[in-house]
Amino acid sequence: MATGLLNAEIADQIETTCRTAIGDSLRSVTYFTRDDYEQLYLREDLERDADLSTFIGHEWRGFKTAQTAYQQSELGDYNYTIRVFDNGFLIRVTNDREGVFVTTDGLTIKDFEEVATAVDAVLSARAIQ
Repeated sequence: MATGLLNAEIADQIETTCRTAIGDSLRSVTYFTRDDYEQLYLREDLERDADLSTFIGHEWRGFKTAQTAYQQSELGDYNYTIRVFDNGFLIRVTNDREGVFVTTDGLTIKDFEEVATAVDAVLSARAIQ
């Protein structure tokens, strides 16, 4: 499903990381920057009609708002966001340049933490390169 925003190796690494952490509950994986996005995975039983550009704009603004709002709070550094919906969950892992949002069926907090940590590790390794 990759379109070229990421090289194939990194796209596969992000998708594999999410599939390994989440398993059959994984619905979709989307990589994004401030200006562009690439859907890396969409489970075959789901519709391909989501307005991803609107999601990306919202998630990017949401990251910037959360990062600013909670800066220097007693809660510590921002790590990731979980959004809860009637039909699933969205987890957003973002840094200053790029991010990944993953949609899932039901997961435990431990599962969310595992996938967030794994995706963050992939994005952090990219930043070092």
